[in-house]
Formats: sequence, structure tokens, C-alpha cells
Amino acid sequence: MANPPPRYDKPRRFVKGIESETYSLTEMRRQRLATVPRGITKDYRDYLDGGGAREKNIISPANEPFVTHSLQAHFVTLGPGARDKGHGHQNEAFFYILEGRGFDMHDGTRYDWEAGDAVAVHNDSVHWHNNADPDRGVVALVMKAKPLWIFLGLHQQGPLGTAPAEDDHRWGPPVDFPVIRAEEDLKLKKVIKPSDTPWRVTPHGKIRLLADASVPLRVKAIDVHLQEIPGGSRSGRQWQMQDEIFYVLEGRGYDLHWEVDVEITDRYHARIAKEPSRWEWKAGDMVYIPHNTIHQHFNADPAKPVRLISGSNRIYRMIGYSRIEQLENAPEYRGQ
Repeated sequence: MANPPPRYDKPRRFVKGIESETYSLTEMRRQRLATVPRGITKDYRDYLDGGGAREKNIISPANEPFVTHSLQAHFVTLGPGARDKGHGHQNEAFFYILEGRGFDMHDGTRYDWEAGDAVAVHNDSVHWHNNADPDRGVVALVMKAKPLWIFLGLHQQGPLGTAPAEDDHRWGPPVDFPVIRAEEDLKLKKVIKPSDTPWRVTPHGKIRLLADASVPLRVKAIDVHLQEIPGGSRSGRQWQMQDEIFYVLEGRGYDLHWEVDVEITDRYHARIAKEPSRWEWKAGDMVYIPHNTIHQHFNADPAKPVRLISGSNRIYRMIGYSRIEQLENAPEYRGQ
């Protein structure tokens, strides 16, 4: 959080509870899919114009209606020359710099960045963000899997100065903390520049990876990529188990989502919706793709490209859902 207060006005919800009077949760899921927002618009300009360091939630367990536990997303804005307060949390965070230039301080080391860069705030890092421009503001889009950390009991977070009480004599003096710093992780980059990862034409379209197991950025819990769709074109059509969010950097278009229900008999069988739902979007919107959904992006402008930044939780690939079914290739893919 940009400037966490000592105490909230009302309790902050870090993880939303799930309760049911029945073992089957399928009807609960159907009801939620009928109400969960797919398109979310949050304008950061009012925060940026106000100066200082501020944060505007886009997707969070604290928001109503509830969207997902997989990822949180918010904007961080820094007015000209501003910085936020130093703090630490056990969860990592991925920043994509939308506007401006500046630097982060992570555990006493400076990392410079500018618009178009991807920045990793690694786990268990004392950090703060700084705007290096005295005349212009900074805007960063933040994606993180914080609810996963909280659910797993990784709760040791707080502002600078967090420590046991001085009159609590159970604790020894401060020492190094090796269990939070794997040696191989220390070699990974904290900033990815536009030239650090290539654009590739994949079955899903033109993609540039920003955070992935194959990218040497110090991010372990989420996958993030940029996507560009030419004027009048479309992405591939994919079926995946993990949910996903994407922010529209440029252009306008729409998504088609085919919901997938389940039939549990001799084995799991998928029941795919005969007709998709359609969700319009434009620059500045964030779009949610629910779990176990077939989806496809369409550029509604025949002349101008669309640019998206998409994120999903990497944990799904580690618990049996690494397969993505490609039902239709993007027109630009030629089987490279």
C-alpha cells in the first residue's frame, strides 16, 4: 500500500470468507458468475491531480461486489517530486509504469524506472516509491497475489519501525533473515525494460512476456504479458482454468466469454455454453475473465491496434492446471 495508515477507519478485508450449507459449491459459483463485474473502470486522474502519494483500488477482496482472490490490482500515483512512506509486506508485487519516471528503494538499493518498465517488489522487502520528476506525476499499475500470502499465514507486514515492543524481553537482537532470500533469487532482475523481452507471435496473438517462469524478473506468484491486436483483428480463443485480468492500455474492443459448467458422473465432464456473453471495453478499463472460461479478444477499431496488459496467478500451473486449450489461433499466427 502506498501510504498505509497506523489504523484503518474500519477493518480492512484481506481475504473474503466462503461458506455454504451444501457440499456442492456449483450453484454458488453460478450465482456469482451472474453478478460478478467483467468490466471495471477506475480513473486515476483525480488522485494524480491531488498530488502526494495515493493508491486507488481496482480489484481487491475489500471491494464490493467481490471479484476474485487470485489477484489484486490498483493504481499508485505520485505527484511531482513525491514519494510514499517506507513499508514492508511479505507478498511480492508487480508494477507496470504507465506514466512518468522515478525510482524504488528496496532494502536500501535504488532501482530506476520509467514509463514502459516492469518493476518487481520482491517478497519481504522494505521499499518505497519515488517520483524523480519535479514537474510531472507518476502512475503505476500494480498487480499482486496478496490474498494468497495472507491465506497462507504470511502476515508479517507493517510500516517502518515495526518491531516487538521495547519492554518485551523475549526477543534477541536483529539478525539477518536468510529464509526469505534464496540465493538464486538475488540474481534476478528487479526492472525489465522494453528491450529485455521480445515480442512473439503465438497462437493467442502478438505477446511480450513481462513476468513468467522464463523471464528473469524477481516475481514468483503471477504471470504478466503485453498483447497487441492489429486493427480489426482478434486474439486466439483460449480455454483455461485460471482466472485472468487485463487492463486496456490503448484502443477499444470487446471480449466474448463462453462459460463452462460441470457434470460430475463417472468423471468430470465440461458443459460449455452454447452462446458467449459479450463485454465491451476501451482504454482505461480493466476486464475480468472468470475461472474455467473460454475467452477471445476483439479489436473493434479497423485502423488502430489494441494494447493490453494481462495478469494471472502462477499457482494454477503448479497445482494441475498448466494446460491451456487453444480452440482457435489468432489470424496472425502462421505456426512459427
